[in-house]
Amino acid sequence: MINRIFAWLTDGAHWQGYDGIAARLIEHLGYSLIAVLVAALIAIPLGLYIGHTGHGRFLVVNLAGAARAIPSLGLLLLAVLWLGPRFNGDIAFLLPAGLVLVVLAIPPILSGAYAGVEGVDPDARDAAKGMGMGGSQVLRHVELPCALPLIMSGIRAGTMQVIATATIAAVVGLGGLGRFLIDGLAVRDTPQTASGAILVALLALSVDMVLAMVQALIVSRGLTGRYKRVKTFDPDAGVTPPAPALQHVA
Repeated sequence: MINRIFAWLTDGAHWQGYDGIAARLIEHLGYSLIAVLVAALIAIPLGLYIGHTGHGRFLVVNLAGAARAIPSLGLLLLAVLWLGPRFNGDIAFLLPAGLVLVVLAIPPILSGAYAGVEGVDPDARDAAKGMGMGGSQVLRHVELPCALPLIMSGIRAGTMQVIATATIAAVVGLGGLGRFLIDGLAVRDTPQTASGAILVALLALSVDMVLAMVQALIVSRGLTGRYKRVKTFDPDAGVTPPAPALQHVA
């Protein structure tokens, strides 16, 4: 079976054409990135506002938790049945599927932004206010940088959710890598089905790796622990300095 899957993945004919692996990969990535971008534009400002002011905390947190419990496939089919007849052509499938992907990506991103700001050390806020910063300045210069690790964690979780759900969106006619799973199951082509699952997993891991690198670049090194205290001394002298030096760990 492994040899058959490998042969299917390495067959040049499966990489060409509008329904080849390359085209389906681009489709899947496009659906996912657009959905995550729209969800982030909605959820991050809302999460920052809630974390900064505390307004609407109970309502939004509970709605986000309830949204996570909604079955992805059921929500997808409901959206298609409700919105599909109102449109013609491909938009009848693209719009409902895209809307569901956005809805599913919002809760983890919203929770990450809200929890990140709420978890900022109160002493840091007080120090910023003592320096004369206003509310928006505290949010921009103190709370947002400190909240970036959790914000990025929420984006990564939301992206994984979207990539997985975009796979089952092929059930309602959406393209992407999910076509290999649905079409393979329809004709009992096990190598095609298994190859589609492998491609989705590789795409998810690759995107998460890229986001992890972005997180490492934009998050302050003081928050990531890339600075640590190490003892520096001359072993020949046998004298240890009274205080450890602060060195950067690459």
